Amino acid sequence: MPTLPLPKLPSALLVIALLLPAFALATETSEDEHYEVLPEAPDSPKKKILPFSFKLPFFGIGEDKDDNVIAHGSITVLGKAIAPATSTRLSWTPQDTFESIAAPTPVLVLNGATPGPTLCITGAVHGDEINGIEIIRQVFFELDPHELSGVLLGVPIVNQMGFRLSSRYLPDRRDLNRFFPGDPKGSSASRIAYTFFHEVISNCDALVDLHTGSFHRTNVTQLRADMRNPKVAQLVHGFGGMIVLHSDGAKGTLRRAAVDVGIPSVTMEAGEPMRIQEEVVVDGVERIRTLMTNLGMYKRPRFWTNAEPIYLNSRWVRTEQGGLLISKVKLGDKVANGDVLGNVVNPINNEVHPVISPHGGRVIGMALNQVVMPGYAAYHIGLEATVESLEVDNTSSSKGGSTAPNGNSDYPEFD
Repeated sequence: MPTLPLPKLPSALLVIALLLPAFALATETSEDEHYEVLPEAPDSPKKKILPFSFKLPFFGIGEDKDDNVIAHGSITVLGKAIAPATSTRLSWTPQDTFESIAAPTPVLVLNGATPGPTLCITGAVHGDEINGIEIIRQVFFELDPHELSGVLLGVPIVNQMGFRLSSRYLPDRRDLNRFFPGDPKGSSASRIAYTFFHEVISNCDALVDLHTGSFHRTNVTQLRADMRNPKVAQLVHGFGGMIVLHSDGAKGTLRRAAVDVGIPSVTMEAGEPMRIQEEVVVDGVERIRTLMTNLGMYKRPRFWTNAEPIYLNSRWVRTEQGGLLISKVKLGDKVANGDVLGNVVNPINNEVHPVISPHGGRVIGMALNQVVMPGYAAYHIGLEATVESLEVDNTSSSKGGSTAPNGNSDYPEFD
């Protein structure tokens, strides 16, 4: 399937993109950003099986490097030769560790029997986010390399030290997902990020980085992706119908660093930390398999789920009082401006303070019921675009309004 042309779309005409049949789009804040017309997914108002002839392009693989798509055979990963139709487990070891003791990280590799792209899947970049570990396990150990085209490379636990401590962070409290692509002469986190990025991620033609909510929050299964990038947009469509939140990602995230060097990448957010949630894992595994099928890596009946919106903007709704947060909405619910999302209850005098949504949209992330402080980011609302919201966002951007690294105001980077 040839790559679809992606003409430039001036920001003043962005609203036309809302008419795309497969998606309902939303807003972005920077006035001088120009969005691409998104390549259309197969027209599917309901679930249906796609023919085996449908396949996404290989993202230009082979244009700039002599890779496995051109001449398939034995591949070399981390200095080890891997024959076709073979699965193996390798180890990656950071050059620098906090204890000066090697902490090898398992790297799973399936080299298929026939040519195809190299798809990488990473989990537990934050050590307390463990749904991704089980997703990778199920994807890898239920595949036969004889039936695979291309290479599947997985790192279930990137942040070994954080995982052993049941911590999001490295032992020095640094967030590894803010230091990619790293610096061989930088901090410990920068050096770890550098070796991982250049020794492992450099092998990838596409990357899926698995995450969950953080700090007692949960996320509906969704993709975070820079939808202005044509290759990333193609990768997103390979997952079938999924909720997508547009963002280029905070500086230092693995996803953004990979995209910056030409590797189309997405973050899949699914569920909450410190738990393995069976339904979330099953959904995540199905999404990865769908992507592999649409990339031509794996043959099976292709299911394209109901279309979901792409949100080009989102906002966090914060609590105004401290107390016990008790939610009324559920993850994935659609809400209107003025709806009560939950209540903060004072356990001493029984005062009830409702948390009101100032936006209409969808709950794509939320805090679990817990004790909260005033200003706590409790509900993450995905916003759909209107002409008015585009004009407001462009106006606020032109006035130099405060925005987070991904361009969205009041958007804590929890991924």
